Amino acid sequence: MNFITKIRSLFNPSMYQGWGNSRKYFEGWYFKVVNEPETAAFAFIPGISMNVKGEKQAFVQILDGKKKTSVFIPFDASVFIPSEREFTVTVGNSVFSSGSMKLDLPGVKGELTFSGLSEWPGKWYAPGIMGPYTFAPFMECNHGIVSMDHSIIGSLEINGVLTDFTGGRGYIEKDWGHSFPSAYVWMQSNHFTTPGTSFKASVARIPWLTGNFTGFICGLLHENHLYRFTEYGGGRLVFLEADTTGIQIEFRNRSHQLHIEAPCDTATPLASPIKGMMGGRIEESMTSVISLTLEETATDRVIFSGKGRNSSVEISGDTNTLSPH
Repeated sequence: MNFITKIRSLFNPSMYQGWGNSRKYFEGWYFKVVNEPETAAFAFIPGISMNVKGEKQAFVQILDGKKKTSVFIPFDASVFIPSEREFTVTVGNSVFSSGSMKLDLPGVKGELTFSGLSEWPGKWYAPGIMGPYTFAPFMECNHGIVSMDHSIIGSLEINGVLTDFTGGRGYIEKDWGHSFPSAYVWMQSNHFTTPGTSFKASVARIPWLTGNFTGFICGLLHENHLYRFTEYGGGRLVFLEADTTGIQIEFRNRSHQLHIEAPCDTATPLASPIKGMMGGRIEESMTSVISLTLEETATDRVIFSGKGRNSSVEISGDTNTLSPH
C-alpha cells in the first residue's frame, strides 16, 4: 500500500478504505440478491475486522431473508485480499466486486454477474453518499452505496439446491469504521411496481466533537432521478417514530417531502462491529414492506406513491434519541 492507493480509495468509496489500519477497524460490503419470482432473497456480507489489540479476522456472513436464518463464516485475515486499484475483494476462494460475485463457501457455490448499476452520484469534494463527511477522519461509522439497483445473471447452489437468479434484482452498499451507531434505523428496497425504482434511508446518532447529532441519508431513485434527503445537504428530519411494531419517518428538502411507513416483520440476528470486532448483535428483516409517498411541497403534487417488497429493515438502540425536537 502506498499514498496513491490511499488517495485513490478515498475518492472511490466502494473500494477498500482500511489501508494502513491495523486495530479497532472493520469494513464490510452488503450484497443483496433477490431472484425474479421473489422466492429467494439473500444478503452476502464479506468483510474484515480488527480488535483493539490488532487481532484480525476476515468473514463472510450470509442472511437467508426468506428462511430467516443467518450464518457467520470466519476466515484467517491473510485470505482477505483487497485490490489497490478498484473495488474487488477476495475472501478465500470467493471474489466480490461491483460487477460480479463468485462464491465458494460452505453450502454456497456459484457466480452472479451484475449489469446496469445505479450509483449514488458524487463530486470530487463529496465523492460518495457521506458527502463532505467523507473527509472527516474520526467518524465512528462510514457508509457507502455501490449500486442502488441492478439486474442479475447467474445461479447459485445453496445447500444442494440450484437457484437461478437471472432476471432478479440486486443492491450493494458498505460500511466501515470501528462501531455501528449506538442508535439507528436503516431500510432499503428496490422491488416496487415501477421497474428501476429503488429506495434507501438511514437515520443514526452520530458522535461528534461537541457531543452527538442525528444524521440521516435518504435516497429515492425513480424514473432515473435520485431524490435526496440528507442532513449535510440541507434536508430536514421532520418526524421519526420507531419501535418493535415498525417505523414512520418524514423527510423534507427544499422542494420535496417524503413520508415513509415500514411495519416490522420477523427479523434475523446478525453479527455487528463493536470497536472493530464482530461481537455485537443486530436484527434485520428482509421481508418487510415499505410504503412511500413523495410529494412536491410547492404544489402538494404526488410524484410517487408505492410499496417496496422484499424490504430490508433494521432498528437498533434507543431510537427515541433520533427523534427531532
